[in-house]
Amino acid sequence: MTVPVRDRRSTAGILAALGLDVVLVTVFAAIGRASHSEAPFAGLATTAGPFVAALVAGWLVALAWRAPLAVVRTGIPVWAVTVAGGMMLRALSGQGVQVAFVIVAASVLLLLLVGWRLVAALVARRRSVD
Repeated sequence: MTVPVRDRRSTAGILAALGLDVVLVTVFAAIGRASHSEAPFAGLATTAGPFVAALVAGWLVALAWRAPLAVVRTGIPVWAVTVAGGMMLRALSGQGVQVAFVIVAASVLLLLLVGWRLVAALVARRRSVD
């Protein structure tokens, strides 16, 4: 007889991971707006919207709820879809997608979306050793 292994994925944990991703993408958009002397909150939905929509698509493509903290299995695909999809949606809506912006967005979103998962993995590893 097999004993079921307790599932570490709780609904609250999954929603927290998704929420953190949404907050980080929104912060990225707000910082970008502020760095261009635009009101950081006035047009935030227009700026962040394409990336948040692409982030949700990334979660669906990666089946992120199955392992929301995984760096490679979830973080990398969510990041890639967020950047590519966000740029595509920006282009379709008439917003700029200059090469420099694509490079900066890809770099910053990599740091944010994969970075927090890497930190979480390191903390979890350290706790399991202690």
